[in-house]
Amino acid sequence: MTPRLAAVPRSGSVAIRGGTVVDSNGSRRADVLVGDGRIIAVDAADDASDVTADRVLDASGCLVAPGLVDLHVHLRQPGREDAETIETGARGAALGGFTAVVAMPNTTPTIDCAAVVREVQDLSDGACCDVYPSAAITLGRRGEELAPMAEMARLGVRMFTDDGAGVQSSRVMRRALEYASGLDHLAGGAAVVLAQHCEVEELSEGGCMHEGEWSSRLGLGGQPAEAEELMVMRDIALARLTGSRVHFQHLSTAGSVAMVRAAKQAGLPVTAEATTHHFTLTDSCCADYDTVFKVHPPLRTEADVAAIRAGLSDGTIDAIATDHAPHTSADKEKPFDSAPPGMLGLETALALALTELDLPAEQILALMSWRPAAIAGIDDRHGRPVAPGEPANLCVIDPAAEWTVSGEDMASPSRNTPYEGRRLKGRVRHTLLDAAPVVIDGEAQR
Repeated sequence: MTPRLAAVPRSGSVAIRGGTVVDSNGSRRADVLVGDGRIIAVDAADDASDVTADRVLDASGCLVAPGLVDLHVHLRQPGREDAETIETGARGAALGGFTAVVAMPNTTPTIDCAAVVREVQDLSDGACCDVYPSAAITLGRRGEELAPMAEMARLGVRMFTDDGAGVQSSRVMRRALEYASGLDHLAGGAAVVLAQHCEVEELSEGGCMHEGEWSSRLGLGGQPAEAEELMVMRDIALARLTGSRVHFQHLSTAGSVAMVRAAKQAGLPVTAEATTHHFTLTDSCCADYDTVFKVHPPLRTEADVAAIRAGLSDGTIDAIATDHAPHTSADKEKPFDSAPPGMLGLETALALALTELDLPAEQILALMSWRPAAIAGIDDRHGRPVAPGEPANLCVIDPAAEWTVSGEDMASPSRNTPYEGRRLKGRVRHTLLDAAPVVIDGEAQR
């Protein structure tokens, strides 16, 4: 029997009192005691007034859940510390309820060798959330020669991607999939997965937004949906050929969702993510040439947004990711066709999902916690059930809290949020990493 919280005082312990626990096992009213990096006790919240702990966090009216996991963030370090650092990005992640993020490899230098993996890991020490570097599939993300994936897998890398550039060569991608399929033993048995930014550059070249009605009106070069869909189709075929896992990043078109749905029904080892902006914004947002709405892949049509939402609802899409991509104001003030693509996402993702998706909170948390943790191969530490003995990586969410988005109030030194001034519902109250509160009452503690 689980001990009552009052019976197990611990030095340095934290009690989370008055909330509703929501995890992969369902939901129930309970208080949670954590300490020494682990969950000590979970007790039905009949009478929490006698809880003994060094610190008590109020979770009244809140959901207590496994910490969120983001499969897709750009932390810019090394190389572009003017836009973001691992420290500031991790702080923003914790404020958004994330206890783990997967950092993309398109840094300067590229994360394509053991030395840069170690650098990112060292820079992440003491951050507000766990930062897991992904690494490039090919050297320099040039799509030509495979990166030394084995040596990086030995250092803990579980995801490989040339994000920002899809692997154009079918032959190179096949070789990468075959190579990766034999690396699980180097990763402690965790799944090593190749994640693909799906874009056929011959079709997308010269485009800076979705090709369609709005690109024609604005006189801007467009990227057709087919540029994404052809690579999705190819990599589904390669997954069938090799038997290797493929994870599709930031799906944005109805055709892509339909193909992934069919692939899953056929039993192929594919997973997929969608970003918050691809289920909340459309290409019409670019009408004023505001570069804050320039993103890669581009914002699509209302029909595509509806398809992404349907994919999230029926399980075709496994995870919500942010593709958090900070840029300096100077870079975003360039003309639309030359400004870099990308948006901030870490601090708004959960609230956007709770506000915009017609899904129960339990399903949204699955999309943002335990399912992405499994894809990333970090489900030994993150997305775990809220139960005694489990790692105490948790977030406490007030689903009724209303707030207004402000880039100035965010942790990132960049300000490129497309949701400036938008009223959202649902906010993180507390975040705990290894039982230590890194966010208390919406304020970062590191």
